Amino acid sequence: MYCSNSDDIDCNFEYTRKGLPFLGLYGLEPLLREFGVDVVLWAHEHSYERTWPLYDGRVYNGSREDPYRNPGAPVHIVTGSAGCQEDTDKFRPHSPEWSAFRSSDYGYTRFWAHNRTHLHFEQVDVDLKGQVIDSIWIVKDHHRPYDIPELEKSEK
Repeated sequence: MYCSNSDDIDCNFEYTRKGLPFLGLYGLEPLLREFGVDVVLWAHEHSYERTWPLYDGRVYNGSREDPYRNPGAPVHIVTGSAGCQEDTDKFRPHSPEWSAFRSSDYGYTRFWAHNRTHLHFEQVDVDLKGQVIDSIWIVKDHHRPYDIPELEKSEK
């Protein structure tokens, strides 16, 4: 749904987010908003990327100091660079403002649900012999739908 690697067709396919043109039906992003989804894991991209809390291309950080505490939108994590024989996908030169961290090294993601409010994610870099290159905590004190505007229907 959101990625900034060189695989444009998968990274920018608006129908997945917003649904069918003119109808706005079958889009995934409105469901994530409605059900207050905390984090979305995506795969089949040969790279790793973590977004800021994100909805409809806009960042909704919890706060400037602690963006992942009570975030205002789902956090998207693309992970799929472990064992790919075709090499990893490279990134476009400039990172979009919604992209918080990205890596095209071989690696894998691990996470722990510590309790009802705390999720911990780490990205392990295989090329760097198991070094953790990204680590975040997502903390959500109360589970509820997000208080953000609905998507505008696609006009494509």
